[in-house]
Parts: sequence; C-alpha cells; structure tokens
Amino acid sequence: MDRLVNTVRPYAWGSTTAIPELLGVAPTGEPQAEMWMGAHPGAPSRTERGSLNALIDADPVGELGERSVDAFGPRLPFLLKVLAAGAPLSLQAHPDLAQARAGYAAEEAAGIPIDAPHRTYKDANHKPELICALTPFEGLCGFRAPAEAADLLAALGVDSLKPYVDLLHAHPEEAALREVLTALLTADPEEMAHTVAEAAAAADRLGGEHAPYASLAHHYPSDPGVIAAMLLNRVTLQPGEALYLGAGVPHAYLSGLGVEIMANSDNVLRCGLTPKHIDVPELLRVVRFEPTDPAVLRPEASPSGEEVYDTPIDEFRLSRFVRPEGAAPTDLTSPTPQILLAVAGRPKAGDVTLAAGESVFVPAGEEAELSGTGMVFRATVVA
Repeated sequence: MDRLVNTVRPYAWGSTTAIPELLGVAPTGEPQAEMWMGAHPGAPSRTERGSLNALIDADPVGELGERSVDAFGPRLPFLLKVLAAGAPLSLQAHPDLAQARAGYAAEEAAGIPIDAPHRTYKDANHKPELICALTPFEGLCGFRAPAEAADLLAALGVDSLKPYVDLLHAHPEEAALREVLTALLTADPEEMAHTVAEAAAAADRLGGEHAPYASLAHHYPSDPGVIAAMLLNRVTLQPGEALYLGAGVPHAYLSGLGVEIMANSDNVLRCGLTPKHIDVPELLRVVRFEPTDPAVLRPEASPSGEEVYDTPIDEFRLSRFVRPEGAAPTDLTSPTPQILLAVAGRPKAGDVTLAAGESVFVPAGEEAELSGTGMVFRATVVA
C-alpha cells in the first residue's frame, strides 16, 4: 500500500485552525479548506511511486481491479476530502450524469478554456457527495416547505420581501420555489443589496432561527444568496452523523470539520454566497425544485466492527472503524481500490502507522489488515 501525501486547498472560506489541529501541526495563519485524497487531476495525491493519477493511468486494472474498471472506467471513481469550513461555502447544486456530460460537451465545443472563470462544467461526471461530521457541523440542505420559508421571510418585516412571501404561498409548490429563486437571482443588484441589508439587520435583531442569516450577510453583504438560503432547511450534524447530497439538491456548508466523499468531479453550479460565476439558466435547469426533509445518516454497524454509511450510489462507499485498545485486527483485503484515513489515535494499515490526518491508498487485491487503536475512515466503491 502507498502512504499518501495530500494537497491542502487554501480556499478563502477555510478554517485557519481545524486541519492543522487534526494534523498536529502549527497553523500558518492562512485558510486551509480542503485536503484532497485521490487521483483528481486538480490535486492528485502523491506516493513514493509517483502521483496517484499517473500510477492509475499506467496500470488501471492493477491499481483499481477489474470490477472497478468494468463499472466506472480506468480512473479512481471517488475523491475523499477533509473539509474545514471556517466561513460559509457557496450555495450550490450539482448536475446528474446526463446533465454533466451534455454540459461538458457543449462547453468543449464552444472552446471555453477549462480554467475560464465563466466555465461551468470542468468534467463530464456527476458529483453526488456525502459529508460526515468530525465536529458539530452546520449546513443548509434542500428546500424547506414553501410555507415555512414564507413564514421565515415574513417575520423579518421587510417590505421588499413581501412579493417573495406571496409567491411562496402559491401552488404548486415546485413552481413557487422556482419562481422565487429565479426572481432572487435576476433582481436588480442595487435593489437586492438594499433588501439584503434590511433583512440582515432584522435577522440580527430577531436572533434565534434568524441569526444564521445575519451571519451570512456579514460574510456576503448584498448577495441574493442570503435570502435564497432562507428557502433551505438548516441542518446540524453531530460527530459521526452524515448527510448525503444527490444531484440537483441545493446546499451549502456553513461551519465545522468533516470527512467528505464524492464522485470524482469538480462540477459546481452556484446559487449565491460567492463572488464566483453564477450561470442562472443552467442552474435553474439543474436544481430540483421540491421540498425535502434532509435525512441525517448514522452508520450501520457490521459484525466486523465496520460502520457503513448507506447511500444510493456505487462510485463510493464510506465507512469507519472505531477501534478500542486491544481490538483484534481486521482484514480489509478487497478486489476494489481503497483509501484509509486516520482521524484519531495511531492505527496501523498493514505495516504503516497512521497519525491523525494521514492516509494510504490500497490497490485492488492487495492484502490489507487494520490494527491498533483509533478511528479510521475507509473509502472504496460498490462494484
């Protein structure tokens, strides 16, 4: 197996302390948002044998196994991350596979450079994802019932929000949500800035369930995403709890440290809370305008001690082991590729001792035994 050297992405919303604390190193003072583990070309993990994507390109069946290659092609199907939100991430949604393929092909045909700021599709893959909390973790996920969103907005007492409140009481609910989000994203910027300022002042004054939106406005003054965020369910995860996000579900992470796994893609369509490009027509095509009740996932234990987070996706499977002192070794040998990530203690993967934040790649079919004490996340595929 290969010990991984991983890139930490310094996005502006990242925490300055959470990832350094996990790794047991001194903070640099700069934001550290995401540590990537995998073979995504944007920041592939490195090994003593070379970069992980180069190893896989040279011998896909040897590294990934026949099952994975037959099911997902000659690339690692998932990307594993440690995510540390010190400030809110952009309000966003991800395309399904057909939308991603069509969008990527259209932008390639149009000759839009892959790194262009107005480029929407960076690859031809979908991006379902799962976030598992390591600390208390705050987020927004899926649309509230429109009547609940209307009550939240109405309580602010802002005259310019009344048209949105009225729209949210219309039927059918899906059409009401679509109309309100469209109106927010296409409103006159100066008028919207004034509305957001009034709403933020009222939210700060009211506190309680309105307090998070005053905080959003502090980070993103004048951004229509502050109002759009009130259309979504607010979710708090406790350590060990997780949230699955499928295609078209609007969401944003607000604060906390977590382990995130996703299909190997970087396709993001943004609704707000960002200075980056927002492609309103494409966003409205991708978003699923339906009220949802976010299902908080808790792991299901197996006799081997593996605790699995059940999701309806085959490109990734996330589980964890919480190993007490004296626990018997666990055989993890598998015909599919694996990444093992330690987050506590000093467990051993084979002969490799892992400190918190350290990880290894286990090629398909390679013997792998987990021993020692601590907590280890296991990322693999269903194939």
